[in-house]
Amino acid sequence: MSEPVTYAANTAAGGGTAIADTRAIEAQAEMVTVRVGLPWWQLLARDPLALCSAVWLVFLVVCMLLGPEWLGKAATDMNLRARNAPPGSTEHGWLMILGSDALGRSMLARLVVASRNTLAVAVTSVVLAMIIGGVLGLIAGYVGRGVGNLIMRLSDVVQSFPSLLLAVVVLYMLEPRVANLIIVLAVTRIPSYLRVTRAEVLEIRERGFVDAARAMGGSRTHILRRHVVPIVTPTLLTIMTVDFAIVMLSESALSFLGIGIQPPEITWGLMVAQGRNYLAQAWWLAFFPGLMIMATTLSANLLSNWVRMVTDPVQRWRLEAPKMAAKTDG
Repeated sequence: MSEPVTYAANTAAGGGTAIADTRAIEAQAEMVTVRVGLPWWQLLARDPLALCSAVWLVFLVVCMLLGPEWLGKAATDMNLRARNAPPGSTEHGWLMILGSDALGRSMLARLVVASRNTLAVAVTSVVLAMIIGGVLGLIAGYVGRGVGNLIMRLSDVVQSFPSLLLAVVVLYMLEPRVANLIIVLAVTRIPSYLRVTRAEVLEIRERGFVDAARAMGGSRTHILRRHVVPIVTPTLLTIMTVDFAIVMLSESALSFLGIGIQPPEITWGLMVAQGRNYLAQAWWLAFFPGLMIMATTLSANLLSNWVRMVTDPVQRWRLEAPKMAAKTDG
């Protein structure tokens, strides 16, 4: 009786050892995969929410570049017979699938054309703010003393005013043009990049490799360009994706208040403002532009979370590691 029990125990022990060896091999393969690193498009494919957000933003970029050329005339042509046509009606053509406004203009065409002004203002403002704020932050963090203190005090002055209120006052005093709108929105976002860049530089300049570069005769410009900027840039890119959503909401709010981009130009915020008087009769006039604003800001926020995870070495492994749990369960 003891021999079968001993044989069964040995078999169970051997099976347990085989399972342990298999898991060890899988763990080693996972570690090798994490060490090697995956390209960004594979990391993007492993995050479904970020992938959907990226696809939506790419679609909007295509609409921004090609939409006005394809649908510019349809966005301005009036058809009073089709005024306030509800969504789903195709009696006056497929462009009326999302309905029409009070002048019979296609909502689909106007949404596509409005994407150029809305996204162009947001992207230009954010990029301009990142460049100016990043350069000033590098100077304030590395040079320090008088110049750095002066830059920080100017940043405090700008940041002491509510950004939307400052934009309202400036645009009310100046002509509400696209250039003025971009400048105002960029100025209100500069302090964010400035402070983050300065904090990063103050920490990086005390590291050993910076001291070594300084001891070997490297100039300030060389050290900043070769050793500091590559470390600071991922952080600024993450902030830029978040700021894109904030700036787009600010532009939409200013257009809604009537001091943003003026007709005959179109933005999503302006379309919401024009449709608020028809909420009882034609809800889609304000709903679809608002939906575009919400979807775009949500996509930008989700993509910013993915960018933060990819650029952070501590969090990147969560996307690089294969789905070992699924393999084990199978």
